[in-house]
Amino acid sequence: MSTPYPFTAIVGQDDLRLGLLLNAVSPAVGGVLVRGEKGTAKSTAVRALAALMPEVAVVPGCRFSCDPASPDPACPDGPHAAAPGASRAARTVELPVGASEDRLVGALDIERALAEGVKAFEPGLLADAHRGILYVDEVNLLHDHLVDLLLDAAAMGASYVEREGVSVRHAARFLLVGTMNPEEGELRPQLLDRFGLTVEVAASRDTDLRVEVVRRRLAYDDDPAAFASAWADEENALRGRIAAARALLPGVVLGDGALRRIAATCAAFEVDGMRADIVMARTATALAAWAGRDEVTADDVRQAALLALPHRRRRNPFDAPGLDEEKLDDTLREAAEEEARRDERDGTPDGDPDPDPDPDPGPGGQGGGGGPGGGVPPQGGGPEESPSGADAPADGPGEQGEPGGQGSPSGGEQQPVAASEPFRTKTLSVPGLGEGAAGRRSRARTEHGRTTGARRPEGALTKLHLAATVQAAAPHQRARGRSGRGLVVRRDDLRQATREGREGNLVLFVVDASGSMAARRRMSAVKGAVLSLLLDAYQRRDKVGLVTFRGRDAELVLPPTSSVDAAAARLETLPTGGRTPLAAGLLKAHDVLRVERMRDPSRRPLLVVVTDGRATGGPEPVALAARAGRLHAAEGTASVVVDCESGIVRLGLAAQLARDLGGTAVTLDELRADSIAGLVKDVRAAGRAA
Repeated sequence: MSTPYPFTAIVGQDDLRLGLLLNAVSPAVGGVLVRGEKGTAKSTAVRALAALMPEVAVVPGCRFSCDPASPDPACPDGPHAAAPGASRAARTVELPVGASEDRLVGALDIERALAEGVKAFEPGLLADAHRGILYVDEVNLLHDHLVDLLLDAAAMGASYVEREGVSVRHAARFLLVGTMNPEEGELRPQLLDRFGLTVEVAASRDTDLRVEVVRRRLAYDDDPAAFASAWADEENALRGRIAAARALLPGVVLGDGALRRIAATCAAFEVDGMRADIVMARTATALAAWAGRDEVTADDVRQAALLALPHRRRRNPFDAPGLDEEKLDDTLREAAEEEARRDERDGTPDGDPDPDPDPDPGPGGQGGGGGPGGGVPPQGGGPEESPSGADAPADGPGEQGEPGGQGSPSGGEQQPVAASEPFRTKTLSVPGLGEGAAGRRSRARTEHGRTTGARRPEGALTKLHLAATVQAAAPHQRARGRSGRGLVVRRDDLRQATREGREGNLVLFVVDASGSMAARRRMSAVKGAVLSLLLDAYQRRDKVGLVTFRGRDAELVLPPTSSVDAAAARLETLPTGGRTPLAAGLLKAHDVLRVERMRDPSRRPLLVVVTDGRATGGPEPVALAARAGRLHAAEGTASVVVDCESGIVRLGLAAQLARDLGGTAVTLDELRADSIAGLVKDVRAAGRAA
């Protein structure tokens, strides 16, 4: 077994270390999500923490790590007789991104269950992690249904396996640690909320710190055992401090004043639900125990807010997580002042409490700017400010469109404009039945969804089709010598259920950023439409890419990625101006899709071209664009053209482009989910099999 890197040898990353240590002191905090760029010691710190965790006493031979002092009465390996326990180190179990559901929660032997009525259960990673650490690297790339199972088990402290009437339950209490690189995509806000704490990590820009990181790492790589031995005293001291904090934790007092500060902070930052309040209370208590105090202070509440609230502030995938510390300090100060006034009222000279507990709260109370932050506007409210911001000034007549429907032949680059307010879009989906990654856009054969049929299993049986299995076994019962009521089942009788659900697709946006689109109000509307489609792609778990074309060429602004917010950031700074090389944009998209088909052939693409259909520059630009469109159609690429043409006179060029692509054309108005005009959900792809 390799020697882990010592936790105390990690340089910097104070928030990361504190978040992990608080969970080691109080696992009830709910785990920690570590967000940061690659190469910032995220995985190293998590693996190093395991060596600091106290040993656990287990029932010998129990695969579910039952505590001999209080064994789980529902343990599948139980019941356990009273016997001395055995001690072992706390485990760190890693959940790989490509793990199956059976590997996570465990698997039942369906053949034995049907034939013998025996619950033959093979434990999964959740059982292995019980009373230890469950580490999920790149948790944002884990399939959604696995994340749901994982977080449900973490919240309930138990894992349930239900299959074909056979039920198994076992305890699953663990310290959950997830790491992720935000550049590769975000977790849904509902899933973010299930992590107790979050910390942001980044590589230091301080030269001395970076030198020390490299020096220690090279020393560890040269001789891991000697390096660990050099840090043994620090490790033992930290291990002892964790044990002392755990012992002190039950006696820490969370006073009414601290509770009011916690509630006031969560209300001021408008977090949803009550989980944030509970996590803050547990974190503040753990902070006090870690500091060796028996009472929670205002500083503990502040630090708890910085760890427990940033990831709960996101309202949509494009909001950056974070917390306004100035607003936090104002909120805590107002809560302290309110507490002081309350104490003063309750301690009047005549000894009678004020019959009206809050007759006139004044500034900082509920009646004097009692909204979030005592009158401070909500943070990150960019869309609400746009009417009086970038889009407010009236545009000149020349910015409403080009005379005669022609783009500016050589207009220079114009400054980026803000996107209009996003809206809910109609559903666009790829026709046919795919087999791609689980998502929410197009029909596909998946492990989850409605049952549509049965087939012989190609590998391990995961979803039994009971009726088909019984039907296959029934004709052979006499030949197999069946004598009792049980069904004699053989491996060849088992049938796998085929299910139909939804898959995520690769949505490649091809956006016209030329002079013909550069009119301020039109480009604002176009960006708003693309932003709306990006929001839809985020909700449907798609990969996205962004190609733009203007001037003389096209550019892959964002290679296909799961980070939808990265696409939104590129869109925000998108410049406009110049000619309209439509063919170049379509050909660039063709190259991108060709490469992506080789990388991930099961993920079907959806091409979304956002343009008014004009093409300028070079010889026969319109004919060249038509040929490029037919190239996509010949390969069966599903496509939709978002027609951005405006004005009374319409040339219908976008509709013609859609016909060349073998897809569908929709206007900006038709793209809205609440529009009166209908929108075909399944865009047609030419060349598909009848």
